[in-house]
Amino acid sequence: MKITIAAVGRLRSGPAKTLFDDYTKRLKWPVTLREVGNGRGSSAAERLRNETKALAGAIPKGATVVGLDEAGDQLSSRKFAARLEQWRDGGVKELAFVIGGADGLAAEITADAARMIALGPQTWPHFLVRAMLAEQLYRAYTILTGHPYHRE
Repeated sequence: MKITIAAVGRLRSGPAKTLFDDYTKRLKWPVTLREVGNGRGSSAAERLRNETKALAGAIPKGATVVGLDEAGDQLSSRKFAARLEQWRDGGVKELAFVIGGADGLAAEITADAARMIALGPQTWPHFLVRAMLAEQLYRAYTILTGHPYHRE
């Protein structure tokens, strides 16, 4: 199963990038990061429109879309792994996780998402969300393969 992470903003060098790179290198699923620029515009609505257009272009055709939003479903690591397993075993060839900018994700993306998930009820900076998502993907992979990384 291939994974694309489409995200607003550019991840610069530093601890968050190091964490993201470390976890994605450990994964046996290929991960592609597609970064789009922060939306330009004089209003939040205009920025969101620009980001939505850019994110839509970063999502591979035919990919199953998973949006990340604080209002999404909060899944335990085991439930997240089980959901990934269902998609994988159900024939999903590519997942696209979408991370919005400061103004979140537009309805055009959330309405088309197979699932909306949250990494907790708090709001997280986009660069931390990438690292946290990469860690959870790795954790899910280890759960599915019986590796002892995850402990309960």
